[in-house]
Amino acid sequence: MKMIVHDLSEEEFLSLGHNPSKEIMIISDNGKIHNCIGCYGCWIKTPGICVMKDGYQNMGALLSKCDELTIISKCIYGSYSPFIRNIWDRSMSYLLPYFVTKKGETHHRNRYAHQFSLSVHFYGDDITEAEMATARKLVVANSKNFYSIGNMVYFHKDLQAVGEALN
Repeated sequence: MKMIVHDLSEEEFLSLGHNPSKEIMIISDNGKIHNCIGCYGCWIKTPGICVMKDGYQNMGALLSKCDELTIISKCIYGSYSPFIRNIWDRSMSYLLPYFVTKKGETHHRNRYAHQFSLSVHFYGDDITEAEMATARKLVVANSKNFYSIGNMVYFHKDLQAVGEALN
C-alpha cells in the first residue's frame, strides 16, 4: 500500500493533479488530531494503538502495511509542519519501547517485520540552504528510527512543483 501524508487543504491537494485511488491511503488534517501527550499508552496500555481516539490512533499499524510513504510538508525552520510532526509522534506505536544499538546509535526496536520507502517533499518559497541541510538530516534520522529502506528528500518553491514531481 502507498500512503501519502500531507498538510494541505483538500483544495490544495486536489490542485496537485493527483488522482486518489483505493490503493493509496491519504492522511490529511481533519482538524481533530490530538497532540501526542507522551503517555506511552501505545506501548503499555494498548500496545500498537494510541489511547487517544481521534481517527489517527492507528498510525503505527497503518505504517506496517505501507510499502511507500510520501510526505508533503511545508518546510518550517528545516522541519515538518505541526500536523506532519504530530503524525510522526502519533506513529510511535510502530516501534517497541525496547532499545537496540545499531552502528553505535540507540534506537527503538521495530514492532513489525516490515519496512517502507520514505520520500519527503518540502515546499516553501523561502527555504534557506541551512533549513535544507537540517531537513535532510531530520529525514535521515526519521528513516533510521522507523526502519525505512531508504529516503529521498525534495524541496519545492510552490505546490505546482510538488504536483509535477508527484505525477
